Amino acid sequence: MATHEDANLILRLYELRRETVLRQARNWFVRDFHPTSAASIMDVLKSEQSAFFRMVTTYWEMAATLVVHGTIDAALFHEANGEHLYVYAKLAPHLAELRQLYNNKKLAMNLEKLVLSMPDAATLIKTMQERQAGAAAARGGR
Repeated sequence: MATHEDANLILRLYELRRETVLRQARNWFVRDFHPTSAASIMDVLKSEQSAFFRMVTTYWEMAATLVVHGTIDAALFHEANGEHLYVYAKLAPHLAELRQLYNNKKLAMNLEKLVLSMPDAATLIKTMQERQAGAAAARGGR
């Protein structure tokens, strides 16, 4: 059962998402980041967008960690958020290889656990990836 403290933590996470640079990073991640391979993600990590990528992915990994470890009620978190699914869906096809290239087996580990714990996770991920592909195509794949 969710508590008032769970709600307060979710509100705090929302406040953090409103920070100007994180908001810019999230906008870039949604609109302009369309990875085609783990190598393309590694290229981003060597570019000017590296900070944006790291801000978005570490923010959602941090939030997911709070849920996975029971600090925030999972059901309440999923009902109040959807962007973590969006971020995971973009990374998922490349995550295993990215972990190898980055030499980090724990990369996005809690984000993955959290998303995969959702009822109908596979269907939700597939639907999100189809939407992402459509958006990328509409924007010319950039």
